[in-house]
Amino acid sequence: EFYLNKMNIQNIIVTGGLGFIGSNLIELLLHKNFKVINIDKVSYSSNFYNTRDYLKNKNYKFIKCNLNNKKKLKQIIFKNKPIGIFNLAAETHVDRSIDEPESFIYSNILGVFNLLEIFKKYSKLNKKSRLIHVSTDEVYGDVLKGRSHENFPHKPSSPYAASKAASDSLVYSYVRTYKTPAIVTNCSNNYGPKQHPEKLIPKLIYNILNNKSLPIYGNGKNSREWIHVSDHCEALLKVFQKGKIGEFYNIGSNKNLDNLEISHILIKVAKKIINIGSNVKIKFIKDRPGHDVRYALDSNKILKKLKWKAKIDFNKGLEKTFLWYLQNNNYYKSILKNDIIKRIGKLND
Repeated sequence: EFYLNKMNIQNIIVTGGLGFIGSNLIELLLHKNFKVINIDKVSYSSNFYNTRDYLKNKNYKFIKCNLNNKKKLKQIIFKNKPIGIFNLAAETHVDRSIDEPESFIYSNILGVFNLLEIFKKYSKLNKKSRLIHVSTDEVYGDVLKGRSHENFPHKPSSPYAASKAASDSLVYSYVRTYKTPAIVTNCSNNYGPKQHPEKLIPKLIYNILNNKSLPIYGNGKNSREWIHVSDHCEALLKVFQKGKIGEFYNIGSNKNLDNLEISHILIKVAKKIINIGSNVKIKFIKDRPGHDVRYALDSNKILKKLKWKAKIDFNKGLEKTFLWYLQNNNYYKSILKNDIIKRIGKLND
């Protein structure tokens, strides 16, 4: 197996590359002249529309594979000999995790375990390779005051967040026990083009474009830290190139907004660009169970150690995002209508 040592310096594997962040990351990596192998199991949140711009790019390859298909995953990694793997394959919708937690355990914990088992062997042969495991600020749970730094205790509130916290711990344990070259990143809420409309911002944009009311949970005061997906992808590349093995890095913008503020800004943005319909009004709906009030990250570490910080102004980023959905109406058509409109994550009383 000596030939395995010849790692391909340009090859990068992105798991979950048909999803929102994954497809944006692939775009950046191709732009930086990497060769990208996109592994995706093709679930409801995967979308071939997201990668249509680089289908003819000779540096891009798509392989359908579930992280739980250990045999196939091993073949892909050992054959392509990547310098790096970005793991973005995950079930991510909190509401779905309330309805059906099982798929989150399979994808986010068992899938990561399989990847780690394979990467543990692969990285022994190719010592310069590294795994970047992409996670979320939701592992820290409710942060009512201040901001959560990397050593903050994990207190996940939803099955989704718990599955991500478990996978973060698994990755760290492989670094400690097997010296597996891996890094964990925890990012705040992303927004931008190619995001599935089960998430807040693209759902609100869809409703504005279709003259529907804007559903807001509870009293609309749930606060999130928002970062543009391009900023997140730049940070991931920086962590891959300069980050230290075994470290955790928070990736955030330091910009918190509650859901009500988001809706008001979006309506303002929309009015500048289109004539909005008479049904576009905020409508409060029953809150989801276990809904965290506030997430907020302390991203000082990545600023100090890796000299990275978010650049995109939220209002400008939101305007560009709105325009992308307006100009890519076929994106919504590529998704089952039920997946856009249906309310999930509501426990029966």
